[in-house]
Amino acid sequence: MSELTESKCEACRVGAPRLSQQELTELLPGIADWYVVHEAGVAQLCRRFDFKDFAEAQAFTNAVAELAEKEAHHPALLLEWGRVTVRWWTHKIEGLHKNDVIMAAKTDLLYNQSSVS
Repeated sequence: MSELTESKCEACRVGAPRLSQQELTELLPGIADWYVVHEAGVAQLCRRFDFKDFAEAQAFTNAVAELAEKEAHHPALLLEWGRVTVRWWTHKIEGLHKNDVIMAAKTDLLYNQSSVS
């Protein structure tokens, strides 16, 4: 396990600082398959996960949802046949926080523990 997957999300408040470009650059190697997208001007971490069928994709979606509820940090999830796209960002600050990187790493861990990896 990495330091990121062992970390817990911290409570985030409106006005909390977003990750700087330098901080993000330092953290991205820990979640190498993720990339930054901008949706309505808001930076988000995004990754697509591939599966052999809809049932596996749905099971993964449910596992991510359970993780999100446990950590009280919720992503955008797009479930399709054979794939799930996950986007993490912090709604309260309309951008990226270390919590998003932690959750991306934990999402990777869930995927790596699934039967398709």
